[in-house]
Amino acid sequence: MSEQPPIDDGRCFACGADNPIGLHLRFEPDGDDGVRTRLSISEQFQGWRGVLHGGIVMTLLDEAMAHAALRAGAAGLTASVSVRFRNPAPVGAQLELRGRVVERRRHVLSVESTLSDVAGTLLCQASGKFIDKSLP
Repeated sequence: MSEQPPIDDGRCFACGADNPIGLHLRFEPDGDDGVRTRLSISEQFQGWRGVLHGGIVMTLLDEAMAHAALRAGAAGLTASVSVRFRNPAPVGAQLELRGRVVERRRHVLSVESTLSDVAGTLLCQASGKFIDKSLP
């Protein structure tokens, strides 16, 4: 893998403004160490009827962790992710996605994210490690 930092060309599936089939997520700061967004995902991304596909849910959680890392000044790549599905994530419902940096050790950030419904019910959570490629 290249030692160069990752390049944002606007075509990211999760957040890229220039991706016509993307999710177009936009995050805002959440406290000192995190990000959040509200979203609703349509049925074209479902698995079972009425339920978001698990791969899409994992994409959401990964993206929240990536944006938390970006907020911490790290242009990172996912090294590992562990996901815990707690409740089905419904299609078409308003959801809240959050990510935050838990710890940073030079090139490695420990991050976590959650997906909840607007009533606060935890649907899924993830923890992971990101490698900061912006540092020499």
